[in-house]
Amino acid sequence: MESKVVVPVEGKKITLQNGKLNVPENPIIPFIEGDGIGVDVTPAMLKVVDAAVEKAYKGERKISWMEIYTGEKSTQVYGQDVWLPAETLDLIRDYRVAIKGPLTTPVGGGIRSLNVALRQELDLYVCLRPVRYYQGTPSPVKHPELTDMVIFRENSEDIYAGIEWKADSADAEKVIKFLREEMGVKKIRFPEHCGIGIKPCSEEGTKRLVRAAIEYAITNDRDSVTLVHKGNIMKFTEGAFKDWGYQLARDEFGGELIDGGPWLKIKNPNTGKEIVVKDVIADAFLQQILLRPAEYDVIACMNLNGDYISDALAAQVGGIVLHRVRISATNARCLKRLTGLRRNMRARIKSTQAPLFCLRR
Repeated sequence: MESKVVVPVEGKKITLQNGKLNVPENPIIPFIEGDGIGVDVTPAMLKVVDAAVEKAYKGERKISWMEIYTGEKSTQVYGQDVWLPAETLDLIRDYRVAIKGPLTTPVGGGIRSLNVALRQELDLYVCLRPVRYYQGTPSPVKHPELTDMVIFRENSEDIYAGIEWKADSADAEKVIKFLREEMGVKKIRFPEHCGIGIKPCSEEGTKRLVRAAIEYAITNDRDSVTLVHKGNIMKFTEGAFKDWGYQLARDEFGGELIDGGPWLKIKNPNTGKEIVVKDVIADAFLQQILLRPAEYDVIACMNLNGDYISDALAAQVGGIVLHRVRISATNARCLKRLTGLRRNMRARIKSTQAPLFCLRR
């Protein structure tokens, strides 16, 4: 298929060398305008980033922007029902870093969520959300300045994998029949009209997420890494997430038990300071981030818990529109801005043009 993307004449690709990004003086960065208010906010975002680069580097560096397509605009460029073209995925892989606006959910079958599809296709397994208070921002809590956390949300597994079947469908009935007759499951309360879903959680997926969180804590001189989970109820998924996280801290970072465990301490090789690796039940954590937020620093959690936690924490310091997201893989990064899709509320648009979101590979 003929390329629909215009590559800038000036600029060079960002490359990966020894696991680190090699950024040229004039990098080419793909961007996705997005749907809804993306038409309004993305052009403004590009101008803000350009101005920041100009000021920071005194004109010695410059970004060459390259538009790529996903969402409604993609259907106009590539054809009806082409919401996520292969060319877009290939360019993000090739150029390593990209930035995107908000994306709609296609109506009908096929892709359920373009955001989830991007993460899965590019294996963007870390959703990194730094949340801190900026002085002068209105907040519903008395001491928002005590909130300073970085959330590492696992982005490729859990119920967000989208493995589910609609109630009364032949597939749902087949799965339920298998569970009841072959696996001896007797806890499906109303099997006759029941949707069913699967929650995958793997050792590999858990360990690469927790590894990234601990490495971040070491590099950025943070005090602790907390594994947030519901292992008291879901012992073989959420509970396994906790166990594998502790195992990785012991095996790869030399974690030592504190007072018999399960909490561990790791010595930061850069500073000599101790980093505590601990865990907490998710519902208790949501309470404690209000009562004792200063006790938490880097957070590692599964996909669904991370979704709740990120927005709850952001609300404590002024709302999600003030915070950025970096969604990462071993070889890619994606940045995004955080906001909704509506264009018809101009006052709201003016108040939500702060943050953005970045993809990096």
